[in-house]
Amino acid sequence: MVYFSQMNFVVELLVLVFTTYLSLTNSLAITLTAWFAPTGTDSNAIVEQLDESPTKLSLLPSQLSSIIPDVLLRSAEYQQAALAGSSGLTGATTEEPLEAIVNIFCTFTTDEYIKTTTGTGFFIDPDGVIITNAHVAQFLLLGEADTYGDTDCVVRSGNPATPQYQVKLLYLPPAWVMQNAGVHNDAIPMGTGERDYALLYVSGRIDNEPLPAVFPALRFDTSLLPISTRNKKVLAAGYPASDLLKNGPATDLIPQKAETTVSELYTFGSNYADVFSIRGSIVGAEGSSGGPVLNENGDVIGIIVTRGDDVTDGPGSLRAITLSHVWRTIREETGFTLSENLGGNLAYRADIFARTMSPFLVTILKQED
Repeated sequence: MVYFSQMNFVVELLVLVFTTYLSLTNSLAITLTAWFAPTGTDSNAIVEQLDESPTKLSLLPSQLSSIIPDVLLRSAEYQQAALAGSSGLTGATTEEPLEAIVNIFCTFTTDEYIKTTTGTGFFIDPDGVIITNAHVAQFLLLGEADTYGDTDCVVRSGNPATPQYQVKLLYLPPAWVMQNAGVHNDAIPMGTGERDYALLYVSGRIDNEPLPAVFPALRFDTSLLPISTRNKKVLAAGYPASDLLKNGPATDLIPQKAETTVSELYTFGSNYADVFSIRGSIVGAEGSSGGPVLNENGDVIGIIVTRGDDVTDGPGSLRAITLSHVWRTIREETGFTLSENLGGNLAYRADIFARTMSPFLVTILKQED
């Protein structure tokens, strides 16, 4: 907590500068309060520009502009931890998305209520790194702010989903927290999807048995998506929770995958395809947030973040941030690419993030309580 006390004044000043209102697009992690009684990129890829009408990308509002916190960039300890011991496993270990996806189930208990959230993630690295949405992973931060209440997050997998793993927060974009600090208080979180991603590290099994030597990770592609991606076939996967929402948290949660097509590409003003929408499918329901979208080659090119436009794209439409958006923005905030952020001594890096970054982020959450 030494770092926290030294940074407190600066943090509070930054919070006043950076924290603003959220946008009006629904996200897909559910907060299920009513069921509980109150208790006492590839840099060489071709860039598609906005200038010409045939290749124009639809514009989404950017809530973050160009102001990026540099706490991690200035932390020598974090930078050294990211470079240390980079000899871990890499690459894909499965081509089946239903083997790689997980359900992230968090319970948040206070003296007044119990909230439960459910979202999707997937293994992006065989050493046990899961990528999901920041609006799902933020509940791991709440566990470090004991003034809020008690937070318990478990990673489930299988058909139906059953508890398997304990996880720690490896990375969550500080810029996202600054802009969306109050989202944990919302019954249905809101957001555009900008920088809405997080990395989790599997730290142990629920049954205390040894961890698998290799996790079922999917291959991913961080190349910039060209305009020709429109109308291409893709495969989406997740743990949609419609039945859970109707019948209660004891309901079996079944993984789903579905073929669909890309309908539109969007940019946050970067001139790159930061977001794309996909047409409706059985995956398009609350709870699928954080799931993968794969191209015809079997590479993950996007992470589901928000609902889509059902009027235009049919019931169950979704939007996903591109892996190129993740690659570019994580490098801005950490100094390392996505692949580099998946390497090194993961347990040590998770500990460094908790000591270096979490106090800063928890202070922002407290400002919005």
